[in-house]
Amino acid sequence: MPAFLPALAALLPALVPLVVALAGAAAFCGPGMRPRWRLRLAEGAAILAFVFAAGSAALYALGMEPADAPAPLNALSSLLHIDAVSLVMLLVVTSIGWAVLRYSSSYLDGEERQGAFTGWMCLTLAAVLLFVQAGSLLLLVLAWIAASYFLQKLILFYPERLQAKRALRKYVLVARAGDGALILAALGLYWAYGTFHIPSIAMTAQSGAVADSTAVLTISAGLLALAAILKSAQFPFHGWLTEVMDTPTPVSALLHAGVINAGGILLIRFADVMLLAPGVLAGLLLLGGFTALCGGLVMLTQPSVKNSLAWSTIAQMGLMILQCGLALFPLALLHIAAHSFYKAHAFLSSGSAVENVAAIKRPGPIAIPNGKAVAKSFTIAIVLFSFIGVLFGFESKSPQTIALGAILIFGVAYLLAQGLAGEAPRLLTQRTVVYSLATTLGYFALHSASLWLTEGALPAAPAPGPLEWALIALAVLTFGATAFAQSTFPIWSGHPAAAGIRVHLSNGLYINALYDRYLKSWQMPVPSSSASSVPQKG
Repeated sequence: MPAFLPALAALLPALVPLVVALAGAAAFCGPGMRPRWRLRLAEGAAILAFVFAAGSAALYALGMEPADAPAPLNALSSLLHIDAVSLVMLLVVTSIGWAVLRYSSSYLDGEERQGAFTGWMCLTLAAVLLFVQAGSLLLLVLAWIAASYFLQKLILFYPERLQAKRALRKYVLVARAGDGALILAALGLYWAYGTFHIPSIAMTAQSGAVADSTAVLTISAGLLALAAILKSAQFPFHGWLTEVMDTPTPVSALLHAGVINAGGILLIRFADVMLLAPGVLAGLLLLGGFTALCGGLVMLTQPSVKNSLAWSTIAQMGLMILQCGLALFPLALLHIAAHSFYKAHAFLSSGSAVENVAAIKRPGPIAIPNGKAVAKSFTIAIVLFSFIGVLFGFESKSPQTIALGAILIFGVAYLLAQGLAGEAPRLLTQRTVVYSLATTLGYFALHSASLWLTEGALPAAPAPGPLEWALIALAVLTFGATAFAQSTFPIWSGHPAAAGIRVHLSNGLYINALYDRYLKSWQMPVPSSSASSVPQKG
């Protein structure tokens, strides 16, 4: 192999956030309105960052190690952690970042402060790109805090809007609490392991608990979990995410497809440490499962497209936290990557969502499944899951993987129920069967792919103990009961209790109302110089 390849393997990952940050700094220079060459520079930097990330992934696949690079480049190996996790996230964030920046160049055309907006977007992207590959606790904390600070500038891009001010107050409170939790967790990990080097911490954790530091280790894992919960908008700290709607649409896309994933990445990065605190994982499973159910149900009651997407993100992040609680870290990484692309597309195309739905032809009567159709759909879904699971080797799958597949299959059962309804068109029935088969096959295939991709980078799920078995059973039964109730909703929707449930869910169980009551007296000063004097886009 050529001698320059290890040097390139060390240099390229560092260049990924650097080129985006430099383009962000340049965007603040010159005119704020239509800074044309700076917009092109930002887009070009995002494309170049993606090329560098792809090159890093190729060198990693060839076995090039940054630590083998000549000095001083090999010093980067102690600052950056290049593995399958960081490379996947570098590719995801750079590709989504380019799409968001390109969309922004036309979306904010004519704004007085488009240059500053582009600058803050680039700096936020650069902070996230640095965070996902940080190899030092100090660098991890700095990138985490920087991403939160830059995002604040984007949330209050229209400072004259009261809704934006209220959302920012809630976000700042949650973000600062998350920052504090992560700082304390970093100090605790240093106390327990005697190093700030994240790969060294992971290697030591793989060998078992640290002597005389079990309590500190458990507290540190709990603080990591708390930081992830706050960053990922988990119940009851989700209120800020549902109100960040008075920002430009590209900010929503970047937030929901990028920044909010930091909590999950944090848990995945410290997976070996989290496995030493089973009680913390149990708490993540419970809270993530409840958030996923709550967010999914509330999402169905929202009339606004963006509000519905926000609650969808809360539900998806809850499911990701549940996966971490089950110690299925490879699947959590896969979930983050898939959700990022889906949610970026959903927000960037939200403006045409109403027109697209209105243009759909509605054939014939509404298909309402009865009890017989629902029972048949659940039976078919379970048989389908069992058959495909046997083909992929149930004996090689962990109980946690099978449980998560069972939770997924309840969604498949709901889908099948629509196609098996008595008045459902034949085409709908055929589509639901095909979609159900593809979903089940995709789960097992992608699970195998994620295990192969992260082999050596992430630990396998351990054998569950009595507490884990009880929580797994609770999660499966709860999601199953919810899916059954949702499938049969047309049957009991006329009951008076259904109307009350819908009202409570549409108001998000009133968590935001409680936040508003306690934060009413807290007013955040907003610099008047940052306000724009021209009409703004929402």
